[in-house]
Amino acid sequence: MPNVLQFSDVTVVRDGNAILDSVNWSVDDDQRWVILGPNGAGKTTLLQIASAFLHPTSGTAEVLDERLGAVDVFELRPMIGFASTAMARRVPRDEKVLNVVMTAAYSVTGRWNEEYEDIDSRRAQRVLKEWKLDHLADRAFGTLSDGEQKRVQIARSVMTDPELLLLDEPAASLDLGAREELLQLLSGYAQESASPAFVMVTHHVEEIPQGFTHALLLRQGSVVASGPLAEALTSETLTETFGMPITLTESDGRYTARAA
Repeated sequence: MPNVLQFSDVTVVRDGNAILDSVNWSVDDDQRWVILGPNGAGKTTLLQIASAFLHPTSGTAEVLDERLGAVDVFELRPMIGFASTAMARRVPRDEKVLNVVMTAAYSVTGRWNEEYEDIDSRRAQRVLKEWKLDHLADRAFGTLSDGEQKRVQIARSVMTDPELLLLDEPAASLDLGAREELLQLLSGYAQESASPAFVMVTHHVEEIPQGFTHALLLRQGSVVASGPLAEALTSETLTETFGMPITLTESDGRYTARAA
């Protein structure tokens, strides 16, 4: 499936305001996208549509070759890995980390009466090890640090081998060490040939992992730039996106930005 997302003139209107305005965007299965833009630009709304949790007011959105509005989203969502702060808040604070990851198999955020097979437990344990969390398997989710919770959410999002991975500000609120550790893990995952298509929202170019290939820049619900990183992410496009002169620099695949 070369194309996993296809947005055509996607518009979302709330209380008479266009949160997204005629967005055209496509993502192929071998691409790693970062979405940048100021607060209120529509980044999270875009992810909500991509994760099949929100339908556009107008336009068409195809996710994994299925058109929203003409597909059972409950069958579609298990094929999409999604991690966000809002989702983390729905996880019971006393739930064990192993269960937080394993319950992704049923698309629930806490263990209730589901029956799991040994393969589910082994898969969850393997994913925890890959994300350097295996030593926390029996810890309560609510006792973890912000960085640990974010990694658990990402581990949960890849538990079911999704065809599309969506991350909403995975490095937000992390200290420097925790951020760099997370970015190293994300970079390694992004560069694996078997990894799914990848879309990550962030506010900061410093949080773009190495190995990402494309960028989408939004301002007031409209696309400022979209395409390969070298073309879409420039001082000029950042200046237009954030409404102030910005200078972008790149070194060894990592970016920094400052006011010009």
